[in-house]
Amino acid sequence: MAQAAYAIPTEREINVASVPHRSPFRYPGGKTWLVPYIRLWLRHNPRRYRELIEPFAGGAIVGVSAAFERLVDKVTLIELDPDVASVWATILGRDGEKLAARILAFEPTLKSVMPLLEAEPKSTLERAFATIIRNRVQRGGILAPGAGLMNKGENGRGLASRWYPETLYRRIMDLISIKHKIHFLNADGVDYIRRNRHRKSVAFFVDPPYTVAGRRLYKFSEMDHKGLFELLGKADGGFLMTYDDSSEIRHLVVQSRFDCETVAMKNTHNACMTELLVGKKLDWLRIPKSPQLPLRGF
Repeated sequence: MAQAAYAIPTEREINVASVPHRSPFRYPGGKTWLVPYIRLWLRHNPRRYRELIEPFAGGAIVGVSAAFERLVDKVTLIELDPDVASVWATILGRDGEKLAARILAFEPTLKSVMPLLEAEPKSTLERAFATIIRNRVQRGGILAPGAGLMNKGENGRGLASRWYPETLYRRIMDLISIKHKIHFLNADGVDYIRRNRHRKSVAFFVDPPYTVAGRRLYKFSEMDHKGLFELLGKADGGFLMTYDDSSEIRHLVVQSRFDCETVAMKNTHNACMTELLVGKKLDWLRIPKSPQLPLRGF
């Protein structure tokens, strides 16, 4: 019997333009482009996962999108970096509205920005505000030590090139409106996977620091990739990983008897690239090549 032909949904078919930008962060490794795939993954699972755990939250676009779109009942975000963690702790805590108001009133100039970046924050709210500023005025949104400030920026606007206070205010207020659905922890993501791997009703979305660019982009970039694969192989629930398409990761996929597919994405410069999606099985991602089976409603 001839085997059916299969295809991976294209960017046009999954309608990337349908993804609202929910995160307050701009990240070089941001996953807005992946959200339509997350919808496919969670909606086509034989049993509905009750909780989505994102152990390397960062900008957390996957977790917050799942919460907004009711793809799961609960989302748990884990982030080790204390600066990034301060933003989520503030938004999802008691001072979210204060952070939104401070952003709305701030005008980024060299004179106003430098004291914030150089001072030691005295509270979680102050750290969160300084982190948002740094994320918006440093090149590429990179928060790792050594990242420089934007110079000319977009249309010659310098430090204000990526400063959209009304947009940030709206995103934060929207997140506050669903914070009862999101649990946040400033903790080690790998340890959290280890302690929750026996739970069958949870799904892990795992976006770790990548093998190639991790050290340049993230403060906490050291990662035992082999150990992470072994740990997820013991998970009773579901998981989906994203990785750079490297020989090291492909070897770990084969060694772990996982499934993987390359998917198209765009980086911060709009250059087309590919990344790997990794899971135990990715049958939900492969659709028969047939004009009668378009992907709609996403």
